[in-house]
Amino acid sequence: MNINDKSVLEMLNKLIAIDRLNKTQMLQMVNLVPLSNDINDLKDNLRWESSKSFH
Repeated sequence: MNINDKSVLEMLNKLIAIDRLNKTQMLQMVNLVPLSNDINDLKDNLRWESSKSFH
């Protein structure tokens, strides 16, 4: 996904608000956006990253 796309930014803002992401999670999200194909892929990547950080 292109982080410079207005629709992508709107989706990211909704995700931040709905999931109440903290600063660390927001930074992870920004790093994962270019690697993700769509919003569902991004959510999966975020879950994987957060589970990885606990181990």
